[in-house]
Amino acid sequence: MAEENFTEMGRIEAIARLFEGTGYSPWDGCSFDAGRNGGIVHTASKVMLEGIDFDLVYFPLKHLGYKSVIAVTGELYAAMARPETLSVTLGLSSKLDFSQTKEIWEGIVTASKEHSISRLSLDLVPSKNGLCIAVSATGFTSGLTAKRRMPAKSMDLICISDNLGAAFMGMQVLEREKRKFSSSDGNGPQPDLNDYRHLVGAYLKPEINPAIVGQLEEAEIIPSYGYLVTRGLSDAVKRLVRDSGLGAKVYVDRIPFPGKMFDLGKEFNIDPVSAALNGGDDYRLMFTIPIGKHDRFRKDFQVYDIIGHLAKPEVGAVIVTPDGVEFPMKAQGW
Repeated sequence: MAEENFTEMGRIEAIARLFEGTGYSPWDGCSFDAGRNGGIVHTASKVMLEGIDFDLVYFPLKHLGYKSVIAVTGELYAAMARPETLSVTLGLSSKLDFSQTKEIWEGIVTASKEHSISRLSLDLVPSKNGLCIAVSATGFTSGLTAKRRMPAKSMDLICISDNLGAAFMGMQVLEREKRKFSSSDGNGPQPDLNDYRHLVGAYLKPEINPAIVGQLEEAEIIPSYGYLVTRGLSDAVKRLVRDSGLGAKVYVDRIPFPGKMFDLGKEFNIDPVSAALNGGDDYRLMFTIPIGKHDRFRKDFQVYDIIGHLAKPEVGAVIVTPDGVEFPMKAQGW
């Protein structure tokens, strides 16, 4: 079979070929059943830029496509919404051929199926400044779940779905190995990343439980607020304080860290706590849970860690050290 390339096909044909065998048909992205059965429509969007959000030197293209979908479905899960539609625009530079674009698309399709996306649209546009991936998703919160959501109160629990700082440290490992490889003029051995598999995986292919909304609904635990942590914990907590009108306390000794985090922190001269608070790309769900649901939540959601609680508005967003000293969170989210 002859190799497929962009020079021999137009945009429409290229899109048609990408959809072949995926189980999806191209969707125009214009119409959907909004707010059915009294539900609420939520939208989420994300733009990922080469050189800012990813480096193609070490980022597998299929993982990149997968991650772009998690970026928006995670935002929907944080809002207690089930994903339904996804619109994708790929800005392609001349260095990417059709086979490479197909790898990105395969990752997008894989994640879409895992997260029960029913309609998928795609557009291809040229880019002068490297690869750009723009994704936009819609999802629905049921009317019953929306009615069950109670206002947040002081002492409600702040919970996080997994460890923090892993993705930031994983990126540091990849950047270090890239520098080593570049200094050897490309003739050095391939890096051995087995000791850092979890950290690197957290950065390259973050995963979120697609059943989380149904599990929370079944347990009758409806978070008052939810956020996808992608720009560090401090950024998410400061948004929580802004949106709720309350204060928030997060305890350092309650923050979950991955294995090897502190050893690697010494190696890179990076404080693991700072990596968790200010680092990015963790793709963790952060929920506020009513204090009265503590026992049920601890029993049914053991993979989550309770890292703090809401407080009176005058408290602001603070991090509390093991000896009780409080420091304001200052992350800028960049």
